[in-house]
Amino acid sequence: MDSAPEFKSKRILIARSVGFIIVLTLATSACASSSGSTDSAQNVEQPSQPEVQPESQSEPVADAVPSGAGAYISLAEYQAAKASYASLKVVLFFNATWCSTCKKARSNLEANLSAIPADLAIVLVDFDSETDLRRQYGVTVQHTFVQIDAAGTELAKWSGSLTAAAIVEKTV
Repeated sequence: MDSAPEFKSKRILIARSVGFIIVLTLATSACASSSGSTDSAQNVEQPSQPEVQPESQSEPVADAVPSGAGAYISLAEYQAAKASYASLKVVLFFNATWCSTCKKARSNLEANLSAIPADLAIVLVDFDSETDLRRQYGVTVQHTFVQIDAAGTELAKWSGSLTAAAIVEKTV
């Protein structure tokens, strides 16, 4: 009969442990989902633009750069249509999802896409995965901006800008 209280205390201990694991799991998933929201920053959808119709079917029309606000795009989008951005100032934004100042800059840019001038393309570059590009431009810390020309030559490099206006101030 003495084993009944011992069995009951083990059941209580198990129940408490299971409850703790559930709370811990919920807290972890809530943190992951809130920090994961910055990952979607690299997939910001640009407003749709009217299709450019060629004047003549025999002349090909180059990809048109979106009119109005400048571009805020991923590295993959830039590389897929590099020629479309040749007439713009192109700034590579080396950032990391875990970087608090990078998050602030991305949030500011995403909330104010219309503040990006029409002659500017801001290209999001993942600091952690794009090691070759970091090496090419000598980028050693996240939250670094590198302005490049159409050939990919570095024109300017700086760190710390948080808004489109601050980025524009640093471009040449």
